[in-house]
Amino acid sequence: MPRVLLAECKLEVSSFNPAPSHYEDFVVLRGEEILERHRTARTEIAGALSVLGQRPEVEVVPLYSARAISSAGTLAAADWQRLAGELLDALRAAPPADAVYFSLHGAMAADGEDDPEGCLLEQARTILGEEIPFIASYDLHGILTDRMLRHCDAFSVFYTYPHVDTFETGERAARILLRVLDGARPVTARVFVPALVRGDELITATGRIGIPVRAAQEVAQCPTALSAGLFWGNPFTDVAELGTNSFATTDGDPALAEREALHIADLFWQHHETMRQELTPLDEAIAVAKRTTGGTTVLVDAADAPSSGAPGDSNAILRALLEGGYAGRALIPIVDAPAVRDAMAAGVGNTVRTRVGGTVDPRFAPLEVEGRVRMLSDGRITYEAPGREALAGPTAVLQVGAVTLIVMSHAISLHDRGVFFTHGLDPQRFDAVVVKCPHCEPHMFKQWAAAYANVDAPGATSADVRSLGHTRCPRPMWPLDEGVEFTPKVQVYRRR
Repeated sequence: MPRVLLAECKLEVSSFNPAPSHYEDFVVLRGEEILERHRTARTEIAGALSVLGQRPEVEVVPLYSARAISSAGTLAAADWQRLAGELLDALRAAPPADAVYFSLHGAMAADGEDDPEGCLLEQARTILGEEIPFIASYDLHGILTDRMLRHCDAFSVFYTYPHVDTFETGERAARILLRVLDGARPVTARVFVPALVRGDELITATGRIGIPVRAAQEVAQCPTALSAGLFWGNPFTDVAELGTNSFATTDGDPALAEREALHIADLFWQHHETMRQELTPLDEAIAVAKRTTGGTTVLVDAADAPSSGAPGDSNAILRALLEGGYAGRALIPIVDAPAVRDAMAAGVGNTVRTRVGGTVDPRFAPLEVEGRVRMLSDGRITYEAPGREALAGPTAVLQVGAVTLIVMSHAISLHDRGVFFTHGLDPQRFDAVVVKCPHCEPHMFKQWAAAYANVDAPGATSADVRSLGHTRCPRPMWPLDEGVEFTPKVQVYRRR
């Protein structure tokens, strides 16, 4: 009876967020709690369980899950050691097994450890041995490292952005795992591409990135292939192996793996120069909002996107709206724990004078505001995807003139409208709404917006990656450097 161990450790960081991540930013589950958490979710683990559950002879042993509530700054060293220690201890205490499934992200980084995922896989090898197959699933914003490739037999990666195939990615990983248990012998070819990309062309359903991604999907359907894909990395995780990677994994056919990994990389490079976000200067974005009538102006503040690693405490657009004399009804989320405490002390229905913004990132000066406390909540946010929620900590809804602020104690991913709907606020009923995520699913904002602007605001996750100040990633790197050339080199990994 094959036994499969299950472990998870997921965090995406921005090296340019001055506030470190901590152990408390993770939801940690053990044993059967993991199955209960994912039973009704659309996650990678849920997808893997749905496939493994079709083979009654397979026993799944859930060990450990640490999943960050949101992305943030680099993980503090002591907290990384605690997380890694707990996961590795769970592996040491596990019963003998035939395979391990790891649910990982790929863009985690800790103080003193650029490659936590690779480190976990390497340490797991010392515990479980070289013969047991490791299969992983990753976010396409992951940074594919040499250590990850050397210690993992095969893996799957998201094919969609915005991410709507998390469940399916887990399914693919589980199918690969079963094929390996049935005798497949994975060989992986990878090609590194010196490019950091952002922008609308990365929307896989409509953008140019869909060309290499669909090529990878076609490869994965080949009878002798196990997996193929593209990691375009997280430009905000400034580490030594940052960049874009294509890969192809086959069942014992290195020539096919090399050929297809090179083809996917070539298709990506052909279109990479289109993968740069066009940004609207802040003052122009405010002018767009002021002249738009009869609908909602969506102001995208991707530079302060917690889903990408920013702290969520930017008040740049709020300040510009107020100082620019914007008279419409605006809806804005922001992280500011002290402002929430002030609102709680004042109480619902009362006036509070406080400061908002800049409590984490010093590039934003706190803004004095006075408003009415409309609502106080525990910050338990229900996302639009079934089974997904997050804890933003104590949260206050403040009415500052015509501006409605949702002030949270902790950053959470704002990849959909959950934070608005949870507090009874419909973005379509406002004249302007600030969206702190680079790309949400189209029906959430873009399809109905009267005007839509990607705002050139400062922040830890600015789409103008040249402004961030990379110091650790490989150079030359497009678009950080001029005249970057791509000379394809393929590396082949085979564990058995």
